[in-house]
Amino acid sequence: METSPVGLYPANSWGLRDMHGTVREWCLDHWHSNYEGAPTDGSAWLSDNSGEQASRLLRGGSWNDDPRFCRSASRYHDRPGLADGGLGFRVVCLPQDPSLNT
Repeated sequence: METSPVGLYPANSWGLRDMHGTVREWCLDHWHSNYEGAPTDGSAWLSDNSGEQASRLLRGGSWNDDPRFCRSASRYHDRPGLADGGLGFRVVCLPQDPSLNT
C-alpha cells in the first residue's frame, strides 16, 4: 500500500479533498479519553496543567492502517514530535479580509 497523489479523488460536499486515509493528522488538542468538558466553540482543547510534551490528539487513519480506521472519528494519541510515514497535519488558511470569515 502507499499514499495517493493529492487531488486524486473528488472533493466532498464542502469542497474538501483527501480527508481520509492518507495520513493520521496531528491536532493541537491535548488527549482526553472522552468529550466530557470539551469546548463547544471549535477552539483547541488544551489542559491547563499540561506541558509542551503532553500527549496530543491524532485523528483519522493512514494508508497503512486497516480501512475501518480511515475515518475522522478514529482517535489516537502520542507524544509531540513523533514522526513516521503515516502521520501528518493539515494546513488551514483563513482569508486576509476579516469580512470573509463567516
